[in-house]
Amino acid sequence: MEPDTSAREGRRIRQATAATTATPTGHRARPRRLGARTRKAFLLIHIASAGAWIGIDVVMAVLVFTGFLTDDRDTAAIAFQALELTTVWPLLTTGLICLVSGVVLGLGTKYGLVTYWWVAIKLVLNIVLTALVLLSLRGGVADVAEYGRQLAEGSGAGSPATDMLYPPIVSPTALMVALLLAVYKPWGLIRKRRA
Repeated sequence: MEPDTSAREGRRIRQATAATTATPTGHRARPRRLGARTRKAFLLIHIASAGAWIGIDVVMAVLVFTGFLTDDRDTAAIAFQALELTTVWPLLTTGLICLVSGVVLGLGTKYGLVTYWWVAIKLVLNIVLTALVLLSLRGGVADVAEYGRQLAEGSGAGSPATDMLYPPIVSPTALMVALLLAVYKPWGLIRKRRA
């Protein structure tokens, strides 16, 4: 065996031994990290779900503002009814996929879930927006879709509640903040690590 090969072999054995032995009392065990392929797969899922989420928000904005701004009764009826199909469950699905993939990435990489400010803020934004889909958006969409059905039948009078004007503004804005945080990674660690 050549000296270079034996040195590498010895290093490999020490690394394998260190990985399998317990850490001394008082020291935290190093968390498991995702492999490069797994990390890239979850990162791809995370980015794709965030992009789909933004896209669904854009569709929602087009339908909401078309419904409120058009003078054509039939166009408003179609736009309001289409909201029921294109918003709540697609948004909830993409929000949950984005949340789960983000949690996996946080736990499986050096960034952690509450180690860096930018990750913690993204996590909070994701949880809040996903919860708002169920708690707030679902009821508003159902009301507007019912108003759209009344318009289609010719019996819709007045206008729907203007609460539906806020989600297509608030959600994309929050998602753009999350995107900026992911790209620029500001503010550093939440707490400085002990040596």
